[in-house]
Amino acid sequence: MSSIKRVCVYCGSSSRVDEDFKTAAREYGRLLAQDGIGLVYGGGRVGLMGIIADSVLEHGGEVVGIIPEHIQSREVEHTDLTELHIVDSMHTRKQMMVDRSDAFVVLPGGIGTLDETFEILTWRQLGIHDKPIVVANLKNYWGHMISLIDGIVEQGFMRENDKNTFQVADNIESINKLLKAAPEESFDPASKWI
Repeated sequence: MSSIKRVCVYCGSSSRVDEDFKTAAREYGRLLAQDGIGLVYGGGRVGLMGIIADSVLEHGGEVVGIIPEHIQSREVEHTDLTELHIVDSMHTRKQMMVDRSDAFVVLPGGIGTLDETFEILTWRQLGIHDKPIVVANLKNYWGHMISLIDGIVEQGFMRENDKNTFQVADNIESINKLLKAAPEESFDPASKWI
């Protein structure tokens, strides 16, 4: 992917997490703004979501939040964003996040982050999109997930090639470099299970 203008970041909304993860979200927000890359995210003001949004804004970057009505009605939306879209459902939110982004980054998070991660990986595998995906395996947070995917490949439910649908970054500084260096791929539906 040659030009990345906006990155969708999936991450947790909990504030009861390791301070290193909060620091990483803050630092990645700074790097996005510094590189002139906008943030697309779930629109919340709490947890790593709120931290990264605040950091991008603080450093002069663009932030697009997309939040479903049922979450927004609990007053957890971030109200100081460049754009805030309130949508009717999680499905609409996820589709809009994909449509508004040129790449995806997965920071530490919970089952919502896992849901978004596996969906975007599946869509890439199926050729619904060809956008780069980087999993930020900070402090080996996603180590078990990566091992799970390795096991799926070993058992024949996924091709070895499909592990190339995402890259793994061990630190915040390497994420944007990996995104920018990601090869363009084309999808051949006939080869899906061969």
